[in-house]
Amino acid sequence: MKTTKSSPVASDRIILGIDPGTTVMGYGILHVVEGRVRLTEAGAIRFVSTDDHTHKLKAIFDSTAEIIGRYAPRELAIEAQFFGKNVQSMLKLGRAQGVAIAAALQGGLSVVEYAPMRVKQSITGSGSASKQQVAAMLATILGVKDLPTSTDATDAVAVALCHYFAAGSVPRPAGRNTAKGTSDWGSFIRNNPDRVKGS
Repeated sequence: MKTTKSSPVASDRIILGIDPGTTVMGYGILHVVEGRVRLTEAGAIRFVSTDDHTHKLKAIFDSTAEIIGRYAPRELAIEAQFFGKNVQSMLKLGRAQGVAIAAALQGGLSVVEYAPMRVKQSITGSGSASKQQVAAMLATILGVKDLPTSTDATDAVAVALCHYFAAGSVPRPAGRNTAKGTSDWGSFIRNNPDRVKGS
């Protein structure tokens, strides 16, 4: 699924966010214009099932390169690999992440990885927030109503926005790393709409 907000315009920064995967790769493009961030596109690319894992890796590389060619971002924010019990799944995810990073490096992008917990905390104020809570907060922060239903896509947008916040573009609201922090984000947004909401 792909949601296009508008055509690219001259901007201060273009950030590509990626949620890597060997079955589905989520991506999101944020434009930062005159200190304001807006969502340009978000979507999820599903890869054809194949017994040859290398074919999927090439598809991931090519898809990442195509997005970079279309929007010319200079920064990639990518979700870091999480640790789980299934070693084979971890290896495949690591390879998917690696080829996406390789495509970004070939395109001259700077690359930063963010742990899933940090991304959730950055967006909602809680590192244990659900994917649905992250998506709901993204809609509020970015001022959009039609985010993709795919959590792969919204996770990618979240990691891109996490990178935007991490660069110090927006002052961090006070709040504990609990659900209460979410309400602090809400107050911050209401009090500073010109700092985070897309124009």
